[in-house]
Amino acid sequence: MKASDIREMSADDIRARITELEEERFRLKFRAATETLENPLQLRFIRRDIARLNTILREQALAAGAPRRGRKNVAAARRAAAGVGAAATGSNAANARGTTTGATPTKSRASKGSPRATSGAAKR
Repeated sequence: MKASDIREMSADDIRARITELEEERFRLKFRAATETLENPLQLRFIRRDIARLNTILREQALAAGAPRRGRKNVAAARRAAAGVGAAATGSNAANARGTTTGATPTKSRASKGSPRATSGAAKR
């Protein structure tokens, strides 16, 4: 399926096509596990078509004004939803730093008796 053809489709049509392709991919993966497929490359084509459809669907959403989902934006949204930030105090501030009270420190690798714990010079 060409990207130009997909761009002419509506968002609902794209979602429906994604659902169809995911079902077909599931059936093909199941058949591939039980028997040999006539065209095993069909799985690759379906997987790439699904990715292409999702990409264009996301492009359309961004063009319509949907918020961008970046790593920094997601983390900031989670902090804002949890009430953690510059104004946070008490246990929320400690959790934001990754520290908690009463936490037991983990043992180092050397105390576990791991073969990697000793240096190479000590083995010789």
